[in-house]
Formats: sequence, structure tokens, C-alpha cells
Amino acid sequence: MAKKTRTFVRGMNSETYTLNQFRRAQLAAPRVRDNTIVTDTGDSVAHSGDSAKTRTWWRIGPGDEPFLTQTIQVHFNEFPGESANNGHGHQNEAAFYILEGRGYEIHDGLRYDWEKGDLCFVHTDSHHQHFNPYPEVARALVFKSKSLWMFMGLIQQGRKGPIDRPDEFGEREEWSRIWTPGAVDMNKVVKPTDGQWEYTPLGYMRWMNHKDKTPNNRQFSMDFYEVTTPAGGRTGKYWKMADQVFYALQGDGYSLMWEVEAEIAEKYYARIAKEPTRHEFREGDTIYVPQNTVVQHFAADGTPLHLLGAENRIFQYLGYDNIYFFEDAPEYTEHQDS
Repeated sequence: MAKKTRTFVRGMNSETYTLNQFRRAQLAAPRVRDNTIVTDTGDSVAHSGDSAKTRTWWRIGPGDEPFLTQTIQVHFNEFPGESANNGHGHQNEAAFYILEGRGYEIHDGLRYDWEKGDLCFVHTDSHHQHFNPYPEVARALVFKSKSLWMFMGLIQQGRKGPIDRPDEFGEREEWSRIWTPGAVDMNKVVKPTDGQWEYTPLGYMRWMNHKDKTPNNRQFSMDFYEVTTPAGGRTGKYWKMADQVFYALQGDGYSLMWEVEAEIAEKYYARIAKEPTRHEFREGDTIYVPQNTVVQHFAADGTPLHLLGAENRIFQYLGYDNIYFFEDAPEYTEHQDS
């Protein structure tokens, strides 16, 4: 029997120069995942975080079948009352959105408290452990771009312990010498009261992490925001290159997504599908928006919609720093006219 392994980076193979077949398979995968979808329970080989009490289960990852994305990984952590998981370390960042309960982190010997609605960052090259000393259950939704670190060869990770071949190496040096200057003084926990809610073409939103809008946050790979939509309302209709994962914090609804095809002539042209695909979701679901897609989100009648959005920041450094709006959110238009 073959040994079960974990996929850290997914490969792409093709007998031709184009990757159309790979993209078609990706676009054909269901884009809404609910609580019945568990792609990995964390019980398999190569997972080191859980203790006897804590629990982890994956929603989106590079080894998924059908495959969605490896630019954003999503999993849940659950900490029963008076529990802690195993401490471990990895080079990649992670961000914990606290869905329920309260607790604290120990990162490199420092304590960071968190509670429901907070976004807590695990920084690069961090030994960390999560604690729930309180009687109620705590749950977190975890986002990370781990495959990016893996692809770049930043793969030094594991449990606390001595190194292999210690006689071949010198004394300890401070790893932080090669970090971005000032990183250790940056903010590690974003509270619900942090940031500015504002009317934008997307809707009424608040940036929780962004390379320009929150420069003092210690999270460099993922951007996060919240957007709310009145019952029966809609967000703006927009086009961007980065793929995204949304989590429905409150309310039900649906997303319309228009595929964008590249027509390569004397330059690249975009050809947008005449008809969108429709993706129904409920509170607690994740909604995946593929790369290079036009999308618009709609709230069901009767309940306001509150979405948490996440995307990999690397797209902005690759030259895709713009969002094009075909239609603004109604609240933004009304606010501009008032």
C-alpha cells in the first residue's frame, strides 16, 4: 500500500505549450464549499499542530481533488475549553480569524491575546503555540499562502528540538538579522475596532490587512477585508487578476462569475463570457473566485450579507495592482450623490 503523503506544492504538466486543459479543469470544480467538505482532517502524515484535544480540518489546499487553488490555503482550528495545541515552527506566515471564543498565542516567547472577530498573525520564521485557557470552545479560520514559501525553497519547519548534525554547525545566531527592518515592532492582532469602514465601489468595507492601507501590520503575503451588503443588495461588479476566497460570516446569497478568456493577437485582449455561472452559498460557506474572473456577490432577501475576503498579495507585486469595476455597489453611488 502506498504511503499517504501531504501535497505542499501542486505541479502542472502539459504535453503542449498551452495550459488550457488545466484551467478548464480548475474552472469546472465546484467553487462553494460547506461544512460537509473536509479535504483533510489533519490525522494523516506530515501534520504536527494538533494535541490530543485540539482539532484541525482543511477546506482548501493544493492537494485537493477537485483542485481549486494553491495561492490561498484555508483550514479550521478548534480548541476545546482549557486546551492547547502542540507548538511548532514554519517559515510561512498564517492568519487566524477568530470565529468563536477567546485565547492567546505564544510566538517566539511573546504572548498575544485574541477573541472573536480578531485577526491574529503568525509571522515568518515563528515558533508558535495556541492556547484556550477558558471554559468555552474557541474556533479559528486560518488562511495562508504556504505553497508560495514552499515553491521558493523556504521549507525549514518542524517541532521544537535539536538540529541534525550539531557538530557540523557553529553557535546560534539571531535569525531576525535577515528580516525586514522594524518587523518585530509591527502589529500582530487586528481588532474589530481597528481600521476605517468606508463606502467603496465594492461596497461598505474595512481593510484588515493591506500593503498600503495597513503598513504597520506584520503580515506580508495575504490581504484581508470585510464587506457588508444590505439584504437583497449586491456588491460592485469587478474584474481582477488575483483569485480570492470569501467566507460568509453572516447571511446567505449567491455569486455571479464571468469567465475571462485571453485572445492573443498583436497583444493580449480579454474576452468576457456573455453569461455568468451562478454559485449559491450559505452562512459558514467558503466561496472561491478563480484567477482572472469578473465577479459580483448578492445578498439573499431578508438577511444582510457579511463577507470576509482573502487574497494572495503576490499578484500586486507581479503587476496586477488594479481592480476594474463594471458596476459600483449601490451604496457607494448613493453615498457619492449625497
